[in-house]
Amino acid sequence: MPELVFFSGTMDCGKSTLALQIEHNRSTRGLQGMIFTRNDRAGEGKLSSRLGLVTDSIEAGEGFDFYAHLVAHLSAGRRADYVICDEAQFLAPEQIDQLARIVDDLELDVFAFGITTDFRTKLFPGSQRLVELADRIEVLQVEALCWCGARATHNARTIGGQMVVEGAQVVVGDVNQPESAVGYEVLCRRHHRRRLTAAAAHAAALSPDVLPVDPEESSAGISVPTAAV
Repeated sequence: MPELVFFSGTMDCGKSTLALQIEHNRSTRGLQGMIFTRNDRAGEGKLSSRLGLVTDSIEAGEGFDFYAHLVAHLSAGRRADYVICDEAQFLAPEQIDQLARIVDDLELDVFAFGITTDFRTKLFPGSQRLVELADRIEVLQVEALCWCGARATHNARTIGGQMVVEGAQVVVGDVNQPESAVGYEVLCRRHHRRRLTAAAAHAAALSPDVLPVDPEESSAGISVPTAAV
């Protein structure tokens, strides 16, 4: 049975990479898919991964009708065996309804990829509708990490390295942006609540702490093991 599958996760967890992998696996078996995206980091009409992979796609802007587009495509005698939609969090709820209708009426698998919550930890309308309608929700298992080393669960918007919690819900940006630009950083819940970004915490890199040394034991002549270099 065809399914509407929602692959969700934070930024930098491999959603677009998985979308490209699904496209590769199915196309090498002779299947033909239609790829949609919106506000991709590589520009209009592109689906890109931070690993450097990129492919052409159809830009699904505001007011775009997925169902009507697929019906016109098939009615013209062209083929479509499945649908991939990246950056689905930016879609309107009615566009998610159209994706569900593609599954139910046209009997095509639809694979949607997106972030669940915004920089304020509020659900994107498109993601909320996907949670309500999807046949299956898959949380990506490739864990993005907070600067502290814990699993990152929240997306933070930053300006000058400092976390901001006000502004429009959709501002296109990316991780690892220059500090002067609007950027994004993934954080664990604890540090998102504290608004503590890597820059704010002066965390340049993850490194293990050295073994603690008890001054009293050292003065008593007790040898203390040292960490290997």
